[in-house]
Amino acid sequence: MLDFFNILTEFSRTNCVSICAFLVPANLLATLLTIILTVFRRPSYQVWPSAAIATIFASVMILHVYTWFIIGVVMAPTYILLWLAITCLLTNFAAIMFQRASLQYHSKSY
Repeated sequence: MLDFFNILTEFSRTNCVSICAFLVPANLLATLLTIILTVFRRPSYQVWPSAAIATIFASVMILHVYTWFIIGVVMAPTYILLWLAITCLLTNFAAIMFQRASLQYHSKSY
């Protein structure tokens, strides 16, 4: 029987450069889009999908970094990528909370 976890972790470590070359810009662009949509006070149906996609990219990056931690690779790039992913997650969460608070404030002021 195939061990799916080992296959995924081996794929992640074998294709690390390609995965990071996609995930780093994808994380940054998706999070930037969420920030822009929030700053321009766009409706929830535009902010939430952007934040969801950015969260998926950040979660995949965290899982990718943990595959390196599992085998004991502890280097600066692993911590930098982990920090980037966590920062993107927190930024998206803050954007959603800011947008919800802003909508509640504006609905009460009228």
